[in-house]
Order: sequence, then C-alpha cells, then structure tokens
Amino acid sequence: MEIKLAVFDIAGTTLHDEANVAKVLQQAIQLAGVYVSLEEVNEVMGYAKPYAIRYLLQQKNDPRYADDSFIGGLHTRFVEDMKAHYANDGSVREKQGVSAVFAALRQKGIKVALDTGFDRDITNVILQRTGWQQQGLVDAVATSDEVPYGRPYPYMIYRIMETLEVRSIGEVMKVGDTISDLEEGTNAGCRYVVGVTTGAYSREELEKGPHTHLVASLDELLSIL
Repeated sequence: MEIKLAVFDIAGTTLHDEANVAKVLQQAIQLAGVYVSLEEVNEVMGYAKPYAIRYLLQQKNDPRYADDSFIGGLHTRFVEDMKAHYANDGSVREKQGVSAVFAALRQKGIKVALDTGFDRDITNVILQRTGWQQQGLVDAVATSDEVPYGRPYPYMIYRIMETLEVRSIGEVMKVGDTISDLEEGTNAGCRYVVGVTTGAYSREELEKGPHTHLVASLDELLSIL
C-alpha cells in the first residue's frame, strides 16, 4: 500500500523555531504569577495550548487550573503574542528545504497536509507568512480548536483524511518533532510515524516515543518513501 497523504506538524517541524513557542507560553503562564521552566514547557509542546496551560498550572498545584475562564484568558494572551511574533519577527521562516520537499511529495501524487497544536487564528498568520497554500504546496490544514481533542488524540489526522478523501490510515504518514506528534500518529494507526530530531525534542528524547523512523532533515522522507 502506497502512501497517499503526509501530515506535518508546523512549529519545529516545517517552520523554524528558536524555542519561540515555548518562551511565549512560559510568559503567558508567568502572567498568572506562576514560574515554569522552559524544560517543563517543552514537555507539553505539540499539545493544544489550552490543555498545555491547564496541565502546567495543575502541575504547580495552582487551583486555577480548573477555572475555564482563567485558562481562556491566558490562552487569549498567548494567541495574541504568537500572532504578533509570526506576523512581524524576522526570524520566522520555513525550515531548510521544506517547500522543495512538499513539492516533491505532491509530484509523487502524495497529498500534503498540516496539523498543529495552535488554533486557527495563529495558524492563518503562519500560512500567510509562509505562502505555502498560495503556492499550492499544502492541500489541507487542521488545527487543534477544530476537533474535540488535539494531540495525542488522532482526530486532526482523521479530519484531514475526511477532507482529502483518503480511504485508509495505512496510506498516511505523520511527521513531527514532539512526543505528542508521535503519539498522535501512532494512535491514528499511521503506516509511518516519523520524528524530526531538529525541533523541540532531541533524538534521544524522541527515541523514547513510538515511531517508525527518526530523521534530522525532511528531505530524508523522500528516501523513506
């Protein structure tokens, strides 16, 4: 059975990231008067951000983790700060060779999709900045606020499959740079679950998660296929 769909994470996988997401999330938590280290924040990279905020507060025994309104306020601040970053920061760019890999996959008849722990507002800013959709390189995008549960649940992958009319999960490859990406792809039943070792997690960390392959660069996917 041939691969017909490749689902990529965004930040750290296809988009260059200098721990920007972790830093902005850390700052949002600190607005609540709670200090979390970048190492603690990295543990929840890839997850839907409202869940990540709630989890971090709970880990710090802050009772406000159960307050939906409070969590929503912190998430709103995170969204606005991330949108500003992706719209204006000069460091925002795709990782090396991403557009070429997308084009090569589509030339092979493989559809290219993105899924993310971001909500649609942040994702739209990223898509505008990168131009992937305008260039015809991406066939579908799913965001964590468009499904009942984000990663590690498999629903974003299933939503993309439905949108693109991909029949079998055995025809899908999932690619990401966090443990939650690997868990998402595994929970979905993807034929290939590929960890990218040049993002939020190191090779040693990703080796602990469920995967079929680990790569340092996305162009290695072409050899796998």
